Amino acid sequence: MSGNITDNPSLLLVDDNETFRSVLSRALEKRGFAVTLAESVEQALPLARSNPPEYAVVDLKMEGASGLVLVQALHELDSATRIVVLTGYASIATAVEAVKLGATQYLAKPANADEIVAAFGHNANADLPVGERPASVERLEWEHINRVLQEQQGNISATARQLNMHRRTLQRKLSKKPLY
Repeated sequence: MSGNITDNPSLLLVDDNETFRSVLSRALEKRGFAVTLAESVEQALPLARSNPPEYAVVDLKMEGASGLVLVQALHELDSATRIVVLTGYASIATAVEAVKLGATQYLAKPANADEIVAAFGHNANADLPVGERPASVERLEWEHINRVLQEQQGNISATARQLNMHRRTLQRKLSKKPLY
C-alpha cells in the first residue's frame, strides 16, 4: 500500500483476487495514482473512512458484502469520488444500480488499467447505453431473479422465498436462456 506522502491522486482498489489486485495496482501506480489495496468491503470501509479516496476501483462480487455496499458508502463519504465498478457478472440492472448508488462507470472484466483510467473521466448519466428498444419485461425479470440469486449466494430455496415464488417455478425460470 502506498502512503499519502505524494501529491498523486489517491485510489482505493478493492478486489478479492490477489493476483489481479497486485497487477492492476502496479499498472495504476505507473499511471500516477497512489494506490491503497483492500480485498473486501469490510477491509476497505475503515480505510475509506480514515482517508476518503479521490478514485476507487471496486469489484462487484466478493466474499462478504457486495461491492455495491462500498460504492454507496464511498459516495456518501465524498460525492466527488470517481468510482469504477468491475464485474465478471455484467448486467444492465446491476450497472444501473451501481450508477444510482454513485458509480462513475461500470466495466465488465477483464478490464485493463487504460480502460479503467478512461472510465474515471466519463459522466455516468451521459454514458448509459440507450438501446434501440427497451429491455423486455421478461429480460428485466430474469436480471432481477439473478441479482437476488447472487445476493443469496446461489441458494435456490432462499432466493425463491425472497422472491415469494415456488422453488420449482424459480428453477424453470433459471433454466431458460435470458431474453434480450
